[in-house]
Amino acid sequence: MTATATRPPAAPTSGPPRQPRVISFSQRLSRWDLKVSPYLYISPFFIMFAIVGLFPIVFTAVISFMDWDLVRNSGEFIGFDQYAWILGQPQFWTALRNTFSIFLLSSVPQLIVALFIAAMLDRNIRARTFWRMGVLVPFVMAPVAVALIFSNMFGDNHGLVNNVLADIGISPIPWHKDPFWSHVAIATMVNFRWTGYNTLILLAAMQAIPRDYYEAAKVDGAGAFRQFWSITLPSLKPTLIFVIITSTIGGLQIFDEPRMYDQFGRGGAAQQWLTITLYLYDIGWGQWNFGRAAALAWILFLIILIIGLINLLVTRRLVRDEGRR
Repeated sequence: MTATATRPPAAPTSGPPRQPRVISFSQRLSRWDLKVSPYLYISPFFIMFAIVGLFPIVFTAVISFMDWDLVRNSGEFIGFDQYAWILGQPQFWTALRNTFSIFLLSSVPQLIVALFIAAMLDRNIRARTFWRMGVLVPFVMAPVAVALIFSNMFGDNHGLVNNVLADIGISPIPWHKDPFWSHVAIATMVNFRWTGYNTLILLAAMQAIPRDYYEAAKVDGAGAFRQFWSITLPSLKPTLIFVIITSTIGGLQIFDEPRMYDQFGRGGAAQQWLTITLYLYDIGWGQWNFGRAAALAWILFLIILIIGLINLLVTRRLVRDEGRR
């Protein structure tokens, strides 16, 4: 037998050295464009917000701690005295009560009606585009025009609503004298304008829900109400949070409707529908005290922030629990 000798592997042949890769200017520009261009595209909004939004917010916060003189355009630092003065005024608590009353009378029915209309428009009905555009028509109308029309409709003496009630044998309602009925009238104006807007937002979210869920629910024997309660509502969680928060912000900042509800625009003779924004407007431009007006503006901001956070937590918990079930 002949043995075969084991030979070591041959050494690799040495070639020319590998040249380093040179990135051209166009490639660098392309990488820079991919990284920086998104920030450049959104920068105009933040620049404008810093000029017309952030600066007034900071400036208002500074003025709220000062006894501001409009003539000298300067003021003296007095700390929280402006806030203490606002909280010590009975008008502030009346305006706060009226604001929350109008907010609840407008936001809760508005959300319920918007959900119902969106669910109907999400079904296979005829002329869907016409009906979807029709619900947005009230939102296009000017707030002043809506307020003028509804203030005449809810007139105490010759209003359309009271005339109809008189024809059917019901005593007229004191729309401008009774606090509750004045809040109902103003909340009706708000609902008329904003229900269609929220309906389209909820409708867009409903159309994004996969239809397979509903088909599987039908196979399991779930009815329309059960499908809405167990599939639609949990799937609308992000949209519902958005709608509730925006309704909270708008409802607590209501100004046009109570301002135009009568010819004086001061919240009624007995402050029946005086809101925080109306009171703020009176302090700033009626009493010419910008320091107190700025303090009231920041109190309103804190109230909106607290109510918005409460709405966020409650909505998340309710929708999460229903989705688990």
